[in-house]
Amino acid sequence: MITMGCGDACPVFPGKTYLGWQLDDPAGKGVDAVRPIRDEIRRRVDALLA
Repeated sequence: MITMGCGDACPVFPGKTYLGWQLDDPAGKGVDAVRPIRDEIRRRVDALLA
């Protein structure tokens, strides 16, 4: 399970592995500010798949 800053509000499913990814919140940001966040998520997903 990947969480992105939900803290104690995240649901817990017993027996699952959790990774907490600290990422900038894209809310209210323009496209140029969101692209690096998107790219970082992509990099991390690709690393998980490798």
